[in-house]
Amino acid sequence: MGRLEGYRAVVTGAASGIGRAVLRRYIVEGAKVVAVVRSETERAALLAEGAAVVAGDVALYDTAARAVSAAVTQFGGLDAYVANAGLWDFHKRVEKQSPEELAAAFAEIFGVNLLGPLYGARAALAQLRESRGCVIVTGSNAAFLAGGGGALYTASKFALRGLVMQLAREFAPEVRVNGVAPGATDTALSGPASLGQGTRAMNADPARMKTMAEHMLLGRVATPEDHTSLYVLLASRQESAYVTGAMLLSDGGLTISV
Repeated sequence: MGRLEGYRAVVTGAASGIGRAVLRRYIVEGAKVVAVVRSETERAALLAEGAAVVAGDVALYDTAARAVSAAVTQFGGLDAYVANAGLWDFHKRVEKQSPEELAAAFAEIFGVNLLGPLYGARAALAQLRESRGCVIVTGSNAAFLAGGGGALYTASKFALRGLVMQLAREFAPEVRVNGVAPGATDTALSGPASLGQGTRAMNADPARMKTMAEHMLLGRVATPEDHTSLYVLLASRQESAYVTGAMLLSDGGLTISV
């Protein structure tokens, strides 16, 4: 029997990277999963993985509401809402952005990285209270220190860490709220379209990945699968029953090495 046998979950950003790895691990552990993806073109691949699929923009409340509704309709309820979708900013410096670009990029990055998890938590709250479930967000080492991205990305992840703490207070005692904070990971994480980064991928530049690996105490960049056990741990009522308001680092020692 898997560690999440009978659990019902929503995972956003599930088409690739950490989200796809979490979805696969949850299914292996016995969970039924609603995968939230950006476009309908990603639906077939996720259905083949054994997930239900909802397509939409996580920066819109309707997407979260439809994902929760799908879990209730198809699985009978919800035990975990994993707000994983994210945008990076490729270390874009403030001085390299016009005021108009800053405003547009702020709206995109904070819409996905902060408003998405907030909307997900709000939409899922009633169901999670009923099941005594949990919210899990994907943070970053940039939630603890500067240098993991540009100003907008770093600010969004610091804010997300604060959101985890506040929601843990507001949703207690029925619902636990936690996060996983990955360090550099081999994913195709993209950036805001307003900065021309919508089709860029973090792992598309070998020189960037090599530089990232040199900063890791463990000597390598993470795979998405390296992080999945923490998402299982935090979802499990048996294994993390007394954990809430936490952001668990999974960064290869980066945070303590700088």
